[in-house]
Amino acid sequence: MSCCSSEGTCSTTATVAAPAAVTTVFTVAGMTCGHCEQAVAKAVGALDGVQAVRVDVEGGLVSVDSTAGLADEAVRAAIDEAGYELTGRA
Repeated sequence: MSCCSSEGTCSTTATVAAPAAVTTVFTVAGMTCGHCEQAVAKAVGALDGVQAVRVDVEGGLVSVDSTAGLADEAVRAAIDEAGYELTGRA
């Protein structure tokens, strides 16, 4: 069977790979427990383009995988809204 139609046009199915994730690690102050972890993960995870969030409460780190780089101010606002303080990038 040919991929070309009787009209002479060709049709192929191309697989488009998902865009590679950009990982950014932020330092966050004020996290002490599992509730803190969930609150920060939920707040940051709601930002546009975020694919995954990993929170290390003991280390004070939040790793964010996104489709493109995130603006620090957007992340800061989300973390502030959750009740914690973004202190910078790790």
